[in-house]
Amino acid sequence: MKFNEEGLLPPKDYELTLSELRVSILVKGSQNENPWDMKWRLFLVNQLEIMAEQLWAVGINQIYIDGSFVEDKAHPNDIDGYFECELMDLASGELERKLNALDPYKVWTWDSSSRKPYRGFTKKQLPMWHRYRVELYPHFGQPSGIRDEHGNQQQFPAAFRKTRDSYLPKGIVKIIQ
Repeated sequence: MKFNEEGLLPPKDYELTLSELRVSILVKGSQNENPWDMKWRLFLVNQLEIMAEQLWAVGINQIYIDGSFVEDKAHPNDIDGYFECELMDLASGELERKLNALDPYKVWTWDSSSRKPYRGFTKKQLPMWHRYRVELYPHFGQPSGIRDEHGNQQQFPAAFRKTRDSYLPKGIVKIIQ
């Protein structure tokens, strides 16, 4: 795995365990001129591991990560991602209840009223971001709120496989056990 000339992973899904992720270019760095923040990136992976283990414990195995973490950026702010789940598990609140039973900080919510500001950032963040610096969104076939270059709503799979500003195709990482 290596970055292309745009600083992106070439388009495809890269299946990695968390151990493989820790020794990949995404943590260890590339040969770019910017100082690579390997310590911070490793911290983010360790935080992701906590959340992935909780998802696996409730039977969710389709977990994808994206954002600046999977780009040739020395210091990403966080890890963004999504996971596939059943609509009824989410709509009933059962998924959130099960996940929060596992998480000591009860961060699993996607309620916009739970978003809070963080110093130096304009965007309000979910509790999971404040605690882990990871945001994982449920996907069951719904629009993501992210629009494509034509203004159309995209589902997470499509939205996460293009850059948001230039709409260039890019690769993402599927976290496997």
